[in-house]
Amino acid sequence: MVTRHSYRWLVFLLLLILAVLFIAPILIVLMNSFKGQFSISGEPFRLPTKETFVGLLNYRNGIEKIDFVSAFAYSLFITVASVSVIILFTSMAAWYIVRRKSFFTKFFYLTLVFSMIVPFQMVMFTMSKIANVLNLENPVGIVLIYLGFGAGLSVFIFSGFVRSLPYALEEAASIDGCNPWQMFFKIIFPMMKPTAVTVAILNAMWIWNDYLLPYLVIGSKYKTIPVAIQYLQGGYGSRDMGALMAMLVLAVLPIIVFYAFAQKFIVKGVIAGAVKG
Repeated sequence: MVTRHSYRWLVFLLLLILAVLFIAPILIVLMNSFKGQFSISGEPFRLPTKETFVGLLNYRNGIEKIDFVSAFAYSLFITVASVSVIILFTSMAAWYIVRRKSFFTKFFYLTLVFSMIVPFQMVMFTMSKIANVLNLENPVGIVLIYLGFGAGLSVFIFSGFVRSLPYALEEAASIDGCNPWQMFFKIIFPMMKPTAVTVAILNAMWIWNDYLLPYLVIGSKYKTIPVAIQYLQGGYGSRDMGALMAMLVLAVLPIIVFYAFAQKFIVKGVIAGAVKG
């Protein structure tokens, strides 16, 4: 018979195994980023030794080969701008949808929710053509495209949170003379902080690591980090594994740091967004 104490240990061991499985690939990439090319291919799971350790050589080579500084700047601008635009417009849209009940707002909400289940592969060629016609093939234009793709989930999360807010707060603000803009930015939006951070984390992780959309829209002219890393693979299958491992470490490091600082808001924000009105 399994006691409660034994059950807890089994759950702990299971979670520990899962944690190791998830963390192991990151540790392997980090470990190999300090090893030579042939050591990575021959002994990928072995710790660096005095003979295989190359220090920061792989990082220097990778930064020079893919112009990492430029790629980092493009990725940072696109991610920050896209997340900011998504949070601003979807929070306002969610507030309007919840508070102004009509056929239009219900249809608009259902359309946004439906967009969450449409695979990107179904619309990517049409989207690429429209981006070309509207001259959106640049870092600013792709921000608008990310707004469209990120609106569904973000409005869904924000709408759940707005439904949990007492309408009496808005009535009191209206009596005090607040117009809709003042009411939203001074009362509603500050209370959305946990949900806004959750939306920011989810979208930042997606946009920062996205490869396909930047590759289709802005191509090699404005290379983001995922697109730039792909250029480390040369012709006939040749690739600089050391530089590749080093650039992967630099690519995931910013989003890990951002997640570590903001993860405490995730559970609170998701729970607030799951409330039904």
